[in-house]
Amino acid sequence: MYGASPTITRSDRRGFTLIELLIVVVIIGILAAIAIPKFASTKERAMVATMKSDLRNLATEEESYLFDHSTYYGGVVPNAALGFSASSSVTITLTNVSAGGWSATATHSGTAKTCALFYGSAPPVAPAITAGIVACN
Repeated sequence: MYGASPTITRSDRRGFTLIELLIVVVIIGILAAIAIPKFASTKERAMVATMKSDLRNLATEEESYLFDHSTYYGGVVPNAALGFSASSSVTITLTNVSAGGWSATATHSGTAKTCALFYGSAPPVAPAITAGIVACN
């Protein structure tokens, strides 16, 4: 039968069916639904790590200031006298500063969490409960 028209079998078709494409879209949607919350928590952990790092750096600068001036720095951060400036989006607030100690809190504009640190005779600032240890809520 050389004159008959050839028949197209299923294996001769090229491309994807609508069902196959829909299944791929659903799988990608499920993967995105799993990944997005994990990314959000990773971002918040990075913000908290930045605040902790800034408070540790502040402690180093405060000790340096104490060595040079026989008292802790109690002004606004950042200040050229202290030589410390916080990371972008982080605000450091010094409280209870005296010749015997100081306390500070750090906040980040991207999260509601707060970190705190205190040294010496300064009273603890929540959430810090141990002198010299940065704590976050």
